[in-house]
Amino acid sequence: MRIVKRMVCLANSRKVSGRCIAGIELDQYGQRLGWLRPVSSRPTREVSDRERRYPDGNDPRVLDILEVPLLRPLPEEYQQENWLIDPSSSWHYVGRFPFEGLPSLLDPPSPLWIDGYHTVYGRNDRVPYERAKQLSDSLRLLHVESLTLVVFAPYETFGDPRRRVQGRFVHSGVEYRLWVTDPVYERTYLANPDGLYRIEDSYLTVSLGEPYEGYCYKLIAAVIEREGAQPR
Repeated sequence: MRIVKRMVCLANSRKVSGRCIAGIELDQYGQRLGWLRPVSSRPTREVSDRERRYPDGNDPRVLDILEVPLLRPLPEEYQQENWLIDPSSSWHYVGRFPFEGLPSLLDPPSPLWIDGYHTVYGRNDRVPYERAKQLSDSLRLLHVESLTLVVFAPYETFGDPRRRVQGRFVHSGVEYRLWVTDPVYERTYLANPDGLYRIEDSYLTVSLGEPYEGYCYKLIAAVIEREGAQPR
């Protein structure tokens, strides 16, 4: 049986050959209910271009309020927020959620799941899969007073010239260095020279991704700035 849920889009991030859409479900009064990640039946759960487009052809943007037709919950280990989409039905745009309303959607301030595990260029950016399986959520919305976006080619010395965007910030007294998968911010900042770029007063959607070689990686799925400051 199809169920239609209303949500604020808080991430439309790149994933395999599609996107990872995530947001917070709203009740009939516009109040926060909980995280929701619409997923497909594909093994890696990404949502295709066709599946997520509005009838007018537009793609959901961060802070859109939209209605998504779903079939059933599809929780998987720590990704308890997953719901299976109805691929035969369109998503519908309802309106825009105000930037000023984001404090009402914030998760309680606390470390991002389990800290203490780092990659070469990251900091507190991954969790061993065996420990992640004990978690019960995989999405967080947090406010940061200062975010530094770093554009560089991390593996250039190994012959890989590909450049990436990393976000560096402090949350609940802990330093994080996480890769950015927000395609709008990636595209915008990769067009700039390598370097450090500071953003003030923003919100971040952080996601704990699927396991890869024994670890689950924390990713910045969306950077949210005040309307007019953020790239489009």
